[in-house]
Amino acid sequence: MISISDLTKTYSGKVQALRGIDLEIGSGMFGLVGPNGAGKTTLMRILAGLVRPTSGAVRVLGNDVTTPQGKLATKAVLGYLPQELGLYPNLTAREFLDYIAILKGVTDRSTRRQQVTEVLQQVRLSDEADRQLKTYSGGMKRRVGIAQALLGDPQLLIVDEPTSGLDPEERVRLRNLLSDMAARRTVILSTHIVEDISQSCNDLVVIAHGRVLFRGAPRDLITRAREHVWTINSTGERPNNGLTIVSTLQLQDAVQYRVLGEPTGYAAAPVEPSLEDGYMWLMKNNEQ
Repeated sequence: MISISDLTKTYSGKVQALRGIDLEIGSGMFGLVGPNGAGKTTLMRILAGLVRPTSGAVRVLGNDVTTPQGKLATKAVLGYLPQELGLYPNLTAREFLDYIAILKGVTDRSTRRQQVTEVLQQVRLSDEADRQLKTYSGGMKRRVGIAQALLGDPQLLIVDEPTSGLDPEERVRLRNLLSDMAARRTVILSTHIVEDISQSCNDLVVIAHGRVLFRGAPRDLITRAREHVWTINSTGERPNNGLTIVSTLQLQDAVQYRVLGEPTGYAAAPVEPSLEDGYMWLMKNNEQ
């Protein structure tokens, strides 16, 4: 589906966003996770044909996205939801999607109406389709974003930070929607929220400082942190000595710390790692 070889991107001011990325991405849900500023959005924008790489090769369904012809061919099979999608607040969802369909080249009114109806059903907004977008919640607006990306039934769907800023219920709803979408196409989910990856993807990449730090299944990333995750109950100072605190829990008479590292000098209990632990352990051992 997607082949990326020795991909680099350097912006003006010598900012290196990507440094020699090599990836092969197949069908289904694929996770791209990393901290803010890791290079995720740059990679997504290159795949979408919006940014030209400095060097390297990128092919989507056999199309070279670094050429004008390949870029056009890729856009014909692509649905893209950027991190910030500009909506027209006074339009209804149906009117907005009709407008986007026109921009995508769906000029036949009957075909356009049918496509808009179908994507509204897919994102469960049929009953709210004739409300103005300014009355929508954040989660509903993200679903409109998914709907516009689905116009034209794309083979590749790219979504950048789709759950950022949503409440827990909307995050779960949107993750489930994306999982449904991945049954018939490739979905690339880019996020810094590790939980979104753990609930959705069987294949993921961790990227930081423009480089791939890990590629594999979530369980393989979890395994890396095994025997390095502990809980420490303390009534005094926070644990230190090089330990990374993942989370804290206020108990009745103490604070329980979940930590990564070697808890020398503490009464620590080992615990099974989560995907977040595996991610944090990877980042801890690749600090620059």
